[in-house]
Amino acid sequence: MTSSTPPASTDVGIRPGRADDAAPLAELFWRVREENASTIPGIVHPRETVEPFLASVLDADEVWVATVGERPVGFLAVAPDGDLDHLYVARPHTGAGLGARLVRLAQQRHPEGLSLWVFASNTGAVRFYERHGFVVVGGTDGDNEEGAPDLRMRWSPEGAPAPPPE
Repeated sequence: MTSSTPPASTDVGIRPGRADDAAPLAELFWRVREENASTIPGIVHPRETVEPFLASVLDADEVWVATVGERPVGFLAVAPDGDLDHLYVARPHTGAGLGARLVRLAQQRHPEGLSLWVFASNTGAVRFYERHGFVVVGGTDGDNEEGAPDLRMRWSPEGAPAPPPE
């Protein structure tokens, strides 16, 4: 008998990203973006460019990879400036607290605060980030490579002054 219940987030390990994660993370990135095509714009770059892009992210950003066994099922990347650049979780693992675990990890590691961009059409992600203390501090009408409206969100720990909107 199979279960439609997502795996408990405790069944998932979280470890630092490694250079050899580029290929599986590129596949995960592509798959999650395709699965969510109804709420976020498609990737504007050819598929073969995604792996080199993720290799550069692994080289430059702080990356955390969520795994079941050795198989990546999610990842988070935070740039040196505190921008949460990527948070992707495979559909079978959404709704089990994995995204929340990754965001809490980023918040613990970056107590000075975090910022991110999210597509305005991705209302589920906006609500998710709001539940984790992020607030909208700005946005654009599509000043990005996808040409889609987006929102700038910021998390600041309680008591710390929030930076001015960008």
